[in-house]
This record gives sequence, C-alpha cells and structure tokens, in this order.
Amino acid sequence: MTKKITRRTFCSMLLALPIPAGAQQQTKIPRIGLLYAGTPSTQFARVEAFRQGLRELGYVEGKNIIIEYRYAEGKLDRLPALLAELVRLKVAVIVTGGGSSTRAAKEATSTIPIVMAQVGDPVGSGLVDSLAHPGGNITGLSTLAPELNGKRLELLKETIPKLSRVAVFRTSTQTDNEQLLRDVNLAAKAFGVKLQYLDVLTPKDIETAFRAATKGRAQAVLWLVAGPIAGGHRTEIVELAVKSRLPVMYTSPAIVEAGGLMTYGVDNRDLDRRAAVYVDKILKGRTPRDLPVEQPMKFEFIVNLQAADKIGLKIPPNVLVRATKVIK
Repeated sequence: MTKKITRRTFCSMLLALPIPAGAQQQTKIPRIGLLYAGTPSTQFARVEAFRQGLRELGYVEGKNIIIEYRYAEGKLDRLPALLAELVRLKVAVIVTGGGSSTRAAKEATSTIPIVMAQVGDPVGSGLVDSLAHPGGNITGLSTLAPELNGKRLELLKETIPKLSRVAVFRTSTQTDNEQLLRDVNLAAKAFGVKLQYLDVLTPKDIETAFRAATKGRAQAVLWLVAGPIAGGHRTEIVELAVKSRLPVMYTSPAIVEAGGLMTYGVDNRDLDRRAAVYVDKILKGRTPRDLPVEQPMKFEFIVNLQAADKIGLKIPPNVLVRATKVIK
C-alpha cells in the first residue's frame, strides 16, 4: 500500500536536502565609489561615458553593480569627508575624476583599489611609481601627452599667422604644472612665440588674468587651467574672452561647447569610458599594481565659429579642415 505524502511531510523532506555551497550565500553586488571634484551638471558627460563603458561590459546599474556618486561641487576641502563616506561603505573600487580627487583618495586609503579616470602626470605627482608598474593601489588613465601643447600653439599660429605673443593661463599649484611648463616652453621656442605666464588660483583670478593679458599685448591665450575653476565658471570665462577680444585655445571641449573659441586635446570622455575596463578587471580579481597606466588614444580639435564671429576672427580654411568638429 502506497503511503500518502502530506504537504507537511514534503516540505520537511525539502528542508532535509543538502543545500549547494554556492546557494548558501546571497550574491553580493559590488559597490563602486565615483568621485569628482566638480558638480553633477559639469561632470554629466563624463559620468555618462563611464556608465556607458560599464554597460558595454555587461554591468547593469542596480542589478549587478551599484554606483555611489560623490561630488565636491568645486570645494576641494570636501574631498576627505566624501572619501571617508566611501571607505565606510566598503566600496570595492573608487573611481576618481582628476588629480585633486585622486590625491585625496590616495591619502584616504591604501587598501581600496583606486582607478583614476584622468590625471595629467601621475608619476611626476607621486601617485604611481611608473606608468608600466604603478606599484600601489592606484592605476588608471593619464592625459599625459607631451606633444599636446605644441599642437595647441601650432594651431593658434596657423589661425593667427602673425602670432608672436601668447598669454598662458595656468595654475601653479597643479600637480602637473612643471611638466606643462616644460612642454609649453619647448613649443614656444620652436614657433618663435613669447609667453606671458599668468596664475589662476581662484575664480577671482580669471578676470585679473584677462586684464593682464590685454595689458601685456597678448594676441591669444593658451588656457591650461583645469579642475573646478574651469568647470564651474565656463560662462564667465567665455564672456571675458569676448570682452577682451582674445582668441583662446582651451584644453576642455566643454568650454568650447559653452561658447569658447577652440580646443585641442585628449578626448576625455573616451578616458572615462575606458576607466570602466579597469573597474571590470579589478572586480574580476586583478590588482592595481598589475595594471599599467594607459595614455590617451583619441584626440579632438573643436572650433566654434560663433565665438570667432564675436571677436572678429576669421578661421582659415586650412585650420577648419583639420577640425574633428565645427560648431556653426
């Protein structure tokens, strides 16, 4: 006679079955800390590029990865507190947007892997031992490309054939300042251009620098100021350039898209997208010391013809034909 199995008996039998080891623990979703010195609006395109990179690698936010977004909003003194939050959350990786945030992250932790999306001179600034062998818990991407400033001066010279005096706006406290100066001086010597260095340490220095450039009879400006000063004051920078009637070569596409004249440099969004590759490798078990720092692969030259019209500048056809993008 077959014994009838009740519902209670069946459930008891199921509970008595051995549970596979892999099913005993719920899969933990990795948490990534994303830290930028700027604001959500100024860093939107970069963040989207990073998220795109993650999607291309099969990561779906909220499903198999969690991103903790932190922005210093241009206030660098907020970085330590923001990093302390990420450390308390025990994130698997911290992704930093630039030199200031990377240095703050280095000071905050020596154990959590750090991926720098873009830093000018990570070796010279002491963030890594070398590009090939980072040596610590930091790796990622560098914007270091020595020929950049030479190319920027070359394009300015082609735009203004009689160019002989250029004002260089820089921030002397930037970690890669010395490298920038070496590159600019070499390029200026090659093109027979005299340079006027003007320091921009705070937003208040922007207008002062433009006045000094005009007083120094500069015919153009090479803008090398990075970070929150550039990102958070685009409108003011563009308006002062028009008011001074000075052609400005920028390092950031964002300022040109906001009304600036031209930019030549690294495709920063490509670097942010590639930062996702580092995150993927680290989540799969690689360590930063084993992952060489990569340099730029894509560059862009953008010209804004509306900005040129406002200062009465005609861009030569041989310059326009070299642009990867022309804003009309």
